[in-house]
Amino acid sequence: MNPEDIAQRLELLRLEHRDLDAAIIALGEATVPDQLQLARMKKRKLRLRDEISWCEDQIIPDIIA
Repeated sequence: MNPEDIAQRLELLRLEHRDLDAAIIALGEATVPDQLQLARMKKRKLRLRDEISWCEDQIIPDIIA
């Protein structure tokens, strides 16, 4: 993947992460939240965070000084 593709993917991942965060909050505020669905959403959010970190590392690699 070239840097432009990675940057575009990064923006999509960040958008999905924000949307998922809002959905988790909304589901958590329900009178009887679906704990299984909530757990799945949180797990997906963590996977997104890992992928976001990977994309950020590809754009700005660590430089060992």
